[in-house]
Amino acid sequence: MKNAWKPFEVIFDIPGKQSRLEELETIGADPDFWKDTREAQKVNRERKIIETSLAAWTGLQKKAEDCAVLLELAGETEEDADLEAEMHITADELERAVEDLEFKKMLSGESDESNAFLSIHAGAGGTEAQDWASMLMRMYLRWAERRGFKTALIDELEGEEAGIKSATILVTGDYAHGYLKAEVGIHRLVRISPYDANARRHTSFASVFVYPEVDENIEITIDEKDLRVDTYRASGAGGQHINKTSSAIRITHIPTNIVVQCQNERSQHMNRAMAMKMLKARLYEAELKEREKEMDKLHADKKQIGWGSQIRSYVLQPYQLVKDHRTDLEIGNVNAVLDGDIDRFIEAYLMS
Repeated sequence: MKNAWKPFEVIFDIPGKQSRLEELETIGADPDFWKDTREAQKVNRERKIIETSLAAWTGLQKKAEDCAVLLELAGETEEDADLEAEMHITADELERAVEDLEFKKMLSGESDESNAFLSIHAGAGGTEAQDWASMLMRMYLRWAERRGFKTALIDELEGEEAGIKSATILVTGDYAHGYLKAEVGIHRLVRISPYDANARRHTSFASVFVYPEVDENIEITIDEKDLRVDTYRASGAGGQHINKTSSAIRITHIPTNIVVQCQNERSQHMNRAMAMKMLKARLYEAELKEREKEMDKLHADKKQIGWGSQIRSYVLQPYQLVKDHRTDLEIGNVNAVLDGDIDRFIEAYLMS
């Protein structure tokens, strides 16, 4: 059975991972290891990722061995239907585990393992689009909850009548950015409007943008002269303090015209710190995209989605269907998708 797994060991680079883990353990054993705290944290993080990967591989081998034993026993005891059923269940689990590991192999980008900032913006269309943006925000919050990710609302601008004009959420968890980068683009909703007295069908749009939280070990230099910082009173829920003082922060990076804002922390100082964190993340993402363009222009063109094209349509009327226009994957259970069941769309895109 071990020899049968040799081709898979090469595909998943198990020997390379084991060799690299030994190197990292040797580095960690150096008495001067913690003199450079940032470098030490970087090494420990890489070691943790490799250890997790190898543990998953060990689990696969164990399942394969269990399956082989069950197969042998089933051949000796032909009348044991329960044993045969157990063998099929174990084989199915093994197949799913291999597929999951193969999928995670796709998440090998420089920032895929990072936490992610997810921003949603309502398109033109007033209340309709703003309500759709809030539906998308709920979808992503439910998806994150399903995966065991933590979420924090960083900024939210409410609509005049309903929904939101925009919102930014920090999603914390392993490979959050790797998964969510598949959601970047325009999302289109078709439904009978609950805000239309004549019950007409409306089409609404909202954009989703995702960028990685910058690791503390990554140096991003920002010149204070390149920043314009504005303060304003926060809106929405948050208690008496948040609405009575100009604690919300908006920072504009003049050279790139990137704008970030934060209003959900308790003090202006905390809001500024979070806004600077978001700005660093945006600048880092822009640098990664430039690098990606230079290395592989065709690949970059495939990944980048602009306002000119929707990546997915959610149709509630006259029929029910969610279709991803990049992979042609269609799912008829719209309610489940809007409740956060979007993994099949993410996986289909990343595997394409």
